[in-house]
Amino acid sequence: MKFLKKNKIIFLLLLVAIASSGFILFQKFNQNEKFVTYKVNLKEKEIKFYWKSDYAINFKSIGNLKDWLSQKNEELLFATNGGMYKKDYSPQGLYIENFEVKNQLDTIEGKGNFYLKPNGVFYITNDKKGIICTTENFKNNATIQYATQSEPILVIDSKIHDAFKKDSQNLNIRNGVGILDNGEIIFAMSKKEINFYDFASFFKALGCKNALYLDGFVSRTYLPEENWIQTDGNFGVIIGITKNK
Repeated sequence: MKFLKKNKIIFLLLLVAIASSGFILFQKFNQNEKFVTYKVNLKEKEIKFYWKSDYAINFKSIGNLKDWLSQKNEELLFATNGGMYKKDYSPQGLYIENFEVKNQLDTIEGKGNFYLKPNGVFYITNDKKGIICTTENFKNNATIQYATQSEPILVIDSKIHDAFKKDSQNLNIRNGVGILDNGEIIFAMSKKEINFYDFASFFKALGCKNALYLDGFVSRTYLPEENWIQTDGNFGVIIGITKNK
């Protein structure tokens, strides 16, 4: 009798284990169906921001950036659009490239996604740290190598933006960036149209205490290792990772 009970317990434990592994696999599959993601450890890879070529010409598309980098014997591993922009394709709000402030912080009031407060800044320091903070809390100093201002903040201090609604029909392809608990940076773009609440929830579920929206509709991602290759586009700043050929 005891033997039968023991076997029954073992059988039940096996069922739980199988169900759990299946759920994990389902979650992973479901995530891959909905998002293209790329994690970056800044101690292993360097993130760079791009806006214009050596000839002061806007890249605009990932393909143009890829070709330009190829001429410098650099292979593009990952790229995505890096924030909102104006009609002349200049960054809307703060933009820092290689420690140089090329566009000032925007703190004015206005309409549209960019002015849906709180907005925020994603920046990288010279000691290889990625940080997302609100515009109000941003302090510029000589340690900031790259920075882009965008809006709205998706997640701040582990809390989803108050203005987002679960059942919102404001649907779009969207891309954003978050900081994981271990300090790694994760970029994500929805493969299908999604509202702000669900997009923010995705970053929160990953464990991001802070995440920032980069843009929507125009969003593109280039990630050949996942067979996700989008080289078109018509936008301002591009965030990329390369390696020497």
